[in-house]
Amino acid sequence: MARRPHLLIVDDDREIRSLLSRFLARHDFRVATAANGSDSPWETRTFDLIILDLMLPGEDGLAICRRIRRESSVPIIMLTALDTDTDRIIGLEVGADDYLAKPFNPRELLARIRAVLRRAENAVVTEEGHGGIYGFEGWTLDSGRRTLHDPDGEPVALTAGEFDLLAALVHRADRIVSRDQLMDILHGREAGPFDRSIDVQVSRLRGKIEKSPSEPQLIKTVRGQGYVIAARVTRS
Repeated sequence: MARRPHLLIVDDDREIRSLLSRFLARHDFRVATAANGSDSPWETRTFDLIILDLMLPGEDGLAICRRIRRESSVPIIMLTALDTDTDRIIGLEVGADDYLAKPFNPRELLARIRAVLRRAENAVVTEEGHGGIYGFEGWTLDSGRRTLHDPDGEPVALTAGEFDLLAALVHRADRIVSRDQLMDILHGREAGPFDRSIDVQVSRLRGKIEKSPSEPQLIKTVRGQGYVIAARVTRS
């Protein structure tokens, strides 16, 4: 029997917790719930994905997300009260892998969960269908193990979204990758004209791999076109 992914829903609305628990259980997920950060059991259990409401009593979703990210790369889908760029950008900046505005159709959440889990469990599927170990400027990215090591050989913690973004660029090191292409690769949907989530994720990634994120040398912006890895990439 296939393993059933284990989800954690953190939302102070009892009706939403109940509705989502029943709905997701019918789609072969194990589900745990919590009303706030204090009640959340992620420190004692292993979850495959966390659904986290932005507006929570006491410690809000952003603070909880930051706390989780200090210890874990577990995928996080943030639920936001308003479908605004500000909510999306802040959620992504603190480490969320995706976001969904309330009110939402549970089937859309289900699709987002499945997409994020696929990204977390598998190496990025490139156009050429190759994985492998890639080197650039002393950095080592292992697509199979989903790890990144810096030039000193030290592991660098990346979220699933950050890893997939870097892998997508490294796998396509000989060409510019547009924001729309990255949105399709990472989120399975086209970018809207005001959707800056890819730019936010690039900024977060630069903060982890660039010596000077404000003057990036590895991930270059090509104005009006997209992003490109500005380094020679080798594959083994």
